[in-house]
Amino acid sequence: MNKELTPKEIVAELDRYIIGQDDAKKAVAIALRNRWRRQQVEGDIKNEILPNNIIMIGPTGIGKTEIARRLSQLANAPFIKVEASKFTEVGYVGRDVESMVRDLVEIAVTMVKREQGEKLQEKANEHAEERILDLLLPKPPKKFSDQLATGAIPMEAEETREKWERNREKLREKFHKGELDDRLVEIETASNQFPVVEIFSPSGMEELGVNFQEMFSGMIPKKRKKRKMPIKDAFKIIAAEEVGKLIDMDEVIAIALDSVENSGIIFVDEIDKIAVSEAHSSGPDVSREGVQRDILPIVEGSSVMTKYGMVRTDHILFIAAGAFHMAKPSDMIPELQGRFPIRVELDSLGKKEFVRILTEPRSALVKQYTALLETEGAKLVFDTEAISEIAEIADRVNQISENIGARRLHTVMTTLLEDIMFDYPGKRAKTVKITKALVKKRLDTVVEDEDLSKYIL
Repeated sequence: MNKELTPKEIVAELDRYIIGQDDAKKAVAIALRNRWRRQQVEGDIKNEILPNNIIMIGPTGIGKTEIARRLSQLANAPFIKVEASKFTEVGYVGRDVESMVRDLVEIAVTMVKREQGEKLQEKANEHAEERILDLLLPKPPKKFSDQLATGAIPMEAEETREKWERNREKLREKFHKGELDDRLVEIETASNQFPVVEIFSPSGMEELGVNFQEMFSGMIPKKRKKRKMPIKDAFKIIAAEEVGKLIDMDEVIAIALDSVENSGIIFVDEIDKIAVSEAHSSGPDVSREGVQRDILPIVEGSSVMTKYGMVRTDHILFIAAGAFHMAKPSDMIPELQGRFPIRVELDSLGKKEFVRILTEPRSALVKQYTALLETEGAKLVFDTEAISEIAEIADRVNQISENIGARRLHTVMTTLLEDIMFDYPGKRAKTVKITKALVKKRLDTVVEDEDLSKYIL
């Protein structure tokens, strides 16, 4: 976590994309900042400071998943979002809950590799440049170089050597200026094609880190194939190879594991789908309760085996979210409830929030559609009253049918602009004005027919 990013700054960043839900933003901002605070603590008490896991409760379409998406961009730490409904109890066919930790480690390794690669890129580029120049002007024979080093070489050969060096420097200058970009060179690249082997295995087998492609690549030497390509493309491939050679994977894995254990964040969405309500306590719910029991030790703190080594989950922050339509948070097993001490109820959205959602965020729907039509050379203009009417209709449809929150705005906007998006680029008009009258004409009939609105909106 970047120490300059205070809780207020985190909330301000979230405000740029998410309207309302101040309590939820405040809770996740404090939790994120506490990750950094714990890192600054000295002494044994550092290991005793456990994260306060959060559970966000509220109907669909109010911003729970969007908060997770934006958090992943703000948290300079390994972050993964998983769906609780995808996991099954050990013994059932499906993914076991420990796979979320393994996936988090994979993400951390990729992050660290990318960071290390960026640091080593300049050095890798230098090596790649030398290899490109070797292709254009091969080095003198080794015997020639040895003679030059010992001084046992005629004057003519010395002049030849100096001429070679001058030519190489001229080529280097042309390379830097981009004059050689389109010249073709032949390079050898690794062929990463392996036979496709389909393996039928028990649940979780694929998570044990048995990467058959890696295993085969260790047993069978990598095939190299020659390819001709422009120098600008060859340089990218060779530079990537050089970065791979320079990266110390042992160091990468060590940093990644430490990052997961001390800064990792797992966002568990749809956690209400594994809660068992008393009214629905038959059927597959035994498996749901089993998933809760399997998740519990990971949230409490346990060791999970990954292909990079053992990972402790004691200090991983868990943020859960669920609509809890069919079940209540109290329907989860008590031990799991206790591991999510912070509960945040998110507010339902109405017309007032819809108006703000349509216009204020950086990724607002109105801005998205305006940008799309700009590619056709047309300008889309929304009246204030038109935006208010769109929000009103979305709110009304949510009340008379299933309440899907802000997602209703997508369906309303799509229906409203369907003909306009279809007609361009055929139309000549450079400005398209969306007025309240147009909105009412296009949508009122659909809204009034409840059956029709059910399928269209």
